[in-house]
Amino acid sequence: MPSLKDLKNRIESVKSTRKITKAMQMVAAAKLRRAQDAAEQSRPYTERFNAVMAKLAASVGDSDSAPRLLRGTGSDQVQLLVVLTAERGLCGGFNTNIVKRAKVEAQKLLAEGKTVKILTVGKKGRDALKREYSAHFVGHVDLSEVKNLGYGDAQSIAADILARFDAGEFDVAKIFFSRFENVVSQVPTMQQVIPADVAEAEAGDEDAAAGVVYDYEPSEEAILADLLPRGVATAIFSALLENGASEQGARMSAMDNATRNAGEMIDKLTIEFNRSRQAVITNELIEIISGAEAL
Repeated sequence: MPSLKDLKNRIESVKSTRKITKAMQMVAAAKLRRAQDAAEQSRPYTERFNAVMAKLAASVGDSDSAPRLLRGTGSDQVQLLVVLTAERGLCGGFNTNIVKRAKVEAQKLLAEGKTVKILTVGKKGRDALKREYSAHFVGHVDLSEVKNLGYGDAQSIAADILARFDAGEFDVAKIFFSRFENVVSQVPTMQQVIPADVAEAEAGDEDAAAGVVYDYEPSEEAILADLLPRGVATAIFSALLENGASEQGARMSAMDNATRNAGEMIDKLTIEFNRSRQAVITNELIEIISGAEAL
């Protein structure tokens, strides 16, 4: 049975931990508002951008004149998985869920006999995947020194991916991130960025439903050749913003649970401390009474 001093020290330790988790919860809540606004404000632009590319892609079709980023290499043998996670932990299952989604896809591709290459963005994804897939790693992007994530950071990542595609290192590229829904719900998501997957955006195009026809100058192929690289950067930037909101939401929820658990532990330890102190006092009283009766 622990002594009174041990119990008291443990209570003080848990109280200190509760102060830290409460502070982290409040910081995450403050950051979540900005991150959520940024993610939600980016969605209309991304959706409209994809709708424009879908319209252009539908006009071009699968002809040989279509840009390579749209028609692909004609093969899907070598696939690049770009896993976007956080640089820090203490955010519940946020990082783990993204990594699990990437592992499921990697295992599926390997079972089909395809070649898998992995590029990670964020230390937590790298640390989790390197244990099992170190032989498939081709690179890592460290954003730990970036204070305010911007479009330029997404452009740098996209430039690296596009350079690898131009060099013939892979046929298909997919990004993995967590789509923010609310504080308690973040959905691990996979999105193909090379070749561009525009079928879903095309289905939701309002202009197409209204039968609007556009004449493009220059040609659709020329416009697509310019837009598709930007589309990769836009998809990555949108994924980073969704990740930012998801991370803060998951951290706020995790720290709230930790604070509640610390409070419950303090209550239990306080009860145990009071019982132990009462037992000590009772034993001392018994000893005093027994000594008095002996006299």
